[in-house]
Parts: sequence; structure tokens; C-alpha cells
Amino acid sequence: MSSPTGPTPGLPVRMPRPRQPGRHRRPEPAAAPAGAPPLVLAVPGTPDTTTRRLAEELLSIARSELPGLDARIGYVDVTEGGDAGDDGFPALDAVLGHAAAQRDARMAVAEAAEGPEGAAVWAQAPDAVVVPLLAGPDSAVVRRIRQAVLNSGCASELTDALGPHPLLAEALHVRLSEAGLARADRARLFTVATAADGIVLATVGGEEAVQSAGITGMLLSARLAVPVLPAALDEDGAVARAADQLRSSGSRNLALAPCLIGPEVDETLTAMAAKEAGCAAAEPLGEYPSVGKLVLATYAAALGITLPTAQGAPAAR
Repeated sequence: MSSPTGPTPGLPVRMPRPRQPGRHRRPEPAAAPAGAPPLVLAVPGTPDTTTRRLAEELLSIARSELPGLDARIGYVDVTEGGDAGDDGFPALDAVLGHAAAQRDARMAVAEAAEGPEGAAVWAQAPDAVVVPLLAGPDSAVVRRIRQAVLNSGCASELTDALGPHPLLAEALHVRLSEAGLARADRARLFTVATAADGIVLATVGGEEAVQSAGITGMLLSARLAVPVLPAALDEDGAVARAADQLRSSGSRNLALAPCLIGPEVDETLTAMAAKEAGCAAAEPLGEYPSVGKLVLATYAAALGITLPTAQGAPAAR
């Protein structure tokens, strides 16, 4: 209760919380620079509402880390050009073409208002930065993305896949712990009766993808203190062979960890591989927050934008 002139005497007054000083202070979020091109997330696979929700959630995470970010979704395997239809699954080439047209219009307005100097801020960057929603390299998908860029006529910069990266190892660890296949926190030494003593790290995209997953696998192995072997889901028998190799080296309780965001392959492929290998499987990485942060870090690195890094978090590549 308070009087017209202020709080009743004797009652505590709520004061603004002071900013925490020193190196542990939470960094102020950066903001997207003026004239920054849009981040276009290139989503592979068959479009559906689940894939759309996943992509939207990842971009929501990216926008929360970089206020003012223009982030859009383009579907790699939608072949219809032009504007998006009523289904809400715009083709990648259509999204890029729209981004190029918007950028040209803004440059024209800026040049008319301020002369060549006003348009320079728009001319210094590409029309868009395309980030493939891939945990590792997949040459077949990348070829389709490049073709979409060419079809759009957009001056885009295409980044590498998201991995390998420590943030992917973190996400894999969390997915395994959610499935009861790993301790959630090694430092606290929680006992998990079903914790795996060997991990098959499943990926798609050929030998290059397996090599990339192997690097992320080493980071995961360091977190869990168990052996991790990469294997290709799209190669007959590869997952079973990796499981046999782990068992021959002493592992008895195996787990399959998909080093995949989710849309890259049919989810039944992972289930079939786990059954063939005789082990339980964790969920794909999906919309885990670190994946969204990695999407943003990949975009920022392409443009030379410096993002605040939380204490102890790995910096962008």
C-alpha cells in the first residue's frame, strides 16, 4: 500500500538491480549492423510442419542473440520457383531472389536520399548469407543449394556446414542424456544404469561427412570418457560395422547418436540402423539452443561480425 506521494514509510522500496561488475557480467547483446544482409537458412529434406517449426525455432534463437537480424527460411528441395505459395514452404531460389530485389530497392532509395555514400553501406555486403542446415558436409545437398543460388540471380555467400564444432558435441551429449544413455553432468558423477560405454555417431553425406563427424566425435568422447566411432547412415552396414568394432574393443552397452539436425534424412533410417546395430538411439539435435547459436555464429563469421561470447563458451569458427 502507498500514499499519493510515495510508498508508505517502513515498507521496503524496490530498487533497480545494479549491473554485476567484472568479467562475469553478462555481455550486452550485439545488434545487427545497418545494411547487414539477411541470413537465409537453407533447409534440406521434404518440407513439413515439423521441419518448419524446427527451422523457425532455430532462427528465433539466432534473433534473440543478435537483435535486428533479418533471418529467413528457404527450402532446398522445393523446386517451384517464384514467390511462395499458400503452403508456407518457400523455395530457396525464391527467397534469395526476393532478398536481392529488396536490397536493390534499398540501395536505390539510399542513393537518391544521400548520394553514392548512402548506397555504399548496402553495396559492401552480399545480397544474402546462406547457411545450410547441416551438421556436417553433404556434397549432394550443397550442390542443390548452389544451383538454387545460381537460379535466383542473387549475389549470395554460401557458408560451410555447421560442424564440426564443440557446440555440436554439447548438443549430442544433451540428447544422449535425455535418452538416459549418458550422464547429464560428468562433474557431478551421476550414476545412470543405462549409460552407454560406446557411441556410434551416425551421419549422412559420404566420406567427407564421416570425417567431419569424427572430429565432433572426438570432442564428444572427451566429454563422456567413452569411445565414439562415426558411421554413415546412408552406407549399407556401416553402423553395424562400427558397433561390432566397439564391441570387439570391450564396449558392451552401445548407443546411436545421430549427428544430424533432423530434416536431412527420414527418421525411420535412424531407427532401422539402431535396430540393426542392436543398440538404443538418441534423438537428432533438432532445435537444441546451441544449434541456433551456431547458425548465427556461422552467419556472423561470414560477415566479420563480432558476437559477445559468454564466459567459457567456444568462439565462432
